[in-house]
Amino acid sequence: MDPVPPIRAGAIMVPVPIDELFAVAAHYERTGKMQEADRLLSHILTVAPNQPDTLHLSGIVAFRFGRQYEALEKMEKAIAYGVDIALYLRNICEVYRTLNRLDDAVAAARRAAELAPSDPLCLHNLAVIHYERVEIEDSIAAADRALEMKPDMAGAHFARAEALLIKGDWEQGWEEYEWRFRIADAARMMPPTDKPQWDGKPCDGLLLVADQGFGDIIQFSRYIPWVLERCPSATIVGSHEMIPVLRQFLPEDRIFVRWEDCPAFDAFIALSGLPRLHGTRIDRVPALVPYLHADPGRVAAWRERLRPLAPASYKRIGIVWAGRPTHNNDRRRSAKLADFAPLSALPGVALVSLQKGPPADQAGGYFGRAPLINIGAEVRDYNDTMALLESLDAVVTVDTSVGHLAAAMGKPTWILLATSPDWRWLLGRSDTPWYPTVRLFRQTRPRVWDDVFQEVAAALAAPAEPDADSAMPKRQRSAAPAG
Repeated sequence: MDPVPPIRAGAIMVPVPIDELFAVAAHYERTGKMQEADRLLSHILTVAPNQPDTLHLSGIVAFRFGRQYEALEKMEKAIAYGVDIALYLRNICEVYRTLNRLDDAVAAARRAAELAPSDPLCLHNLAVIHYERVEIEDSIAAADRALEMKPDMAGAHFARAEALLIKGDWEQGWEEYEWRFRIADAARMMPPTDKPQWDGKPCDGLLLVADQGFGDIIQFSRYIPWVLERCPSATIVGSHEMIPVLRQFLPEDRIFVRWEDCPAFDAFIALSGLPRLHGTRIDRVPALVPYLHADPGRVAAWRERLRPLAPASYKRIGIVWAGRPTHNNDRRRSAKLADFAPLSALPGVALVSLQKGPPADQAGGYFGRAPLINIGAEVRDYNDTMALLESLDAVVTVDTSVGHLAAAMGKPTWILLATSPDWRWLLGRSDTPWYPTVRLFRQTRPRVWDDVFQEVAAALAAPAEPDADSAMPKRQRSAAPAG
């Protein structure tokens, strides 16, 4: 019989069977009461420290709180005591993936799929892990198998979309990408309406939706002129932060930040859905760069602000080392300011921090040779960011919205990518059809930045050749025709 741990009921300690306590803890976890679940599971484990289900659920709760190593220890112990259970293996592969133990992750995912061959979730997890291992064909195959079992599985369609897009199959990829809004919680990014999505035909009442992250909005805003040729009276809804970008395409009285303020519309479309309607392919990307421009008055003010902070002869390089921590890819894409050490050792360079948020605090521990101009806190909005970018010679950044912004302005922009980058950067290229002034630097080992920054520093130190378009050392650029 299972041990019966006591719980307090007023002043009396009352014994309660473990299975009843576990059912309460599981209910807490399902309904988002993580603190309560955490406390109750810990209480059970004091009496039954090797109970597999409790260990596993406690590991899941620890993972939700960001305690990955505790989660792994408990979930591995649960597997040791619970023998091979597909659910345990299916869940632990995500913990392995988060901790960059990709060999263990793929082994657990494969074993889960063997134990539960009719469970499409096991195959979906396998597809995601193969993508992170840059095993793109294997990722597509796993997603395809999941979809054979459950054709309407949005997560598997989206995993397939990302794999198709990163390999350059944009014809199929854009179609699969449409499934993203059927993923749980994604629907709230679309207007609460029964109106249809726009089909690309002329329309008087069109609502554009500036969806997804800031970088996506900047990248896909290039399609707004194409939309306005067909729907001149279109309006757009998006976050307040994006108004400086959107105002470059539409007057402010046609830009809204709340659904309830939008005028009546006949159809809507997300900005991220426009590449599909446009028929965008790698050789047909609308690339009329620059398509964003800084305000001249603000540019003059920022140049004056920078003037006394670095010698005029120095090359001013804007840097960003970390993205938004809540981004689902942040653990792979973000670096640390200390990783920029090879750049900070270069003579004749001044680093200008464009970093925002908690990672900006790392500037307090900077001791490099190059001056670090830490004025990110003075940047109030994207108008300031664009003016500051226009005042720099170039930008070196991890994959963030600042990289998109600088690239959309036509600034020389070097973007540092994880081994498994976002789909838009494709595979194995140092250039991108999206932005002609971008150069890509790619990791060769997961989450290891050393060789990337050495490569960047060597490129910065190389003698510059005359180049009318760039303050950076000249390189080959592939022209991207306009769509």
